[in-house]
Amino acid sequence: MYVDCTAGMAGHSLEILNASAPDGHLLAIDQDEIAIEIVRQKLATFGNRVSIVHSDFKNIGTVWEETGMQAPNGILADLGASMLQFTDPQRGFSFQQEGPLDMRMDRSQGETAEDLVNRLNESELKKVLKEFGEETAAGRIAKRIVQERKNNPFRTTRQLKELIEKVVPVRRGQKIHPATRTFQALRIAVNHELEGLDEFLFDAFDVLAIEGRLVIISFHSLEDRIVKQVFRFLSAACRCSKALPTCRCGGKPLSKLLTSSPVRASEDEVNENPASRSAKMRAIEKIEGFAPRDIWGVWLREHE
Repeated sequence: MYVDCTAGMAGHSLEILNASAPDGHLLAIDQDEIAIEIVRQKLATFGNRVSIVHSDFKNIGTVWEETGMQAPNGILADLGASMLQFTDPQRGFSFQQEGPLDMRMDRSQGETAEDLVNRLNESELKKVLKEFGEETAAGRIAKRIVQERKNNPFRTTRQLKELIEKVVPVRRGQKIHPATRTFQALRIAVNHELEGLDEFLFDAFDVLAIEGRLVIISFHSLEDRIVKQVFRFLSAACRCSKALPTCRCGGKPLSKLLTSSPVRASEDEVNENPASRSAKMRAIEKIEGFAPRDIWGVWLREHE
């Protein structure tokens, strides 16, 4: 039994089903309604070996409970936007083609990038660009956005791209376009990608079968950091506060760390799929128990 929490265009789902043939069952989850239809079409030939649910992957605990299925042997989450979203100009994820500033993975709810760009004040915009995009020119970009939108509110990806190019001009031979970090930051903010990521990891761990594996692929340093911290916590021999004189958690790891450092794409894979360049994969194997959320906050503060 396996779960693909971010089914997207069904690439991983297909590989999981083929590798687990003839009896493996897959639960495919995605919050994008278009992705769900693509998954249904691509996986139709697998019949009752597949169950498909339209939901945010962070709802894994609730979704799993509602399905009534047995504990999964493997759970995969490929974080961030999918190629389906990046290649559709109407979704607004990419500045390569003109489209509306949307960026919502689930278009049935929430604010759009247009809403944020035209609503947030200068300091709020700067914080979003700096924290989520690690943009060194965050202050200058935020200031120009606020100045420009007074007379010309931002509606399209091209508008925003062209403004950023004025603030941070494109240099010859530059590998990363100046608008890349801003678009990334807005996408993360619109979809609340970092919020509740640790809770999702705990929920996924809890529903896993013993010896089941949790595999996470991330594309952003902030995401990878959260995954790394949670996996270290679950694999630690002791999770007690350093302030305690003796161990009270039992002194046993709840999981086995399968990746001491993140697995990166090979040179050949990057050449075949450039989007994999920044991908980092981490994995753990469940040994026993449930995630002890009550001591997570203290452990995190002491190990940051």
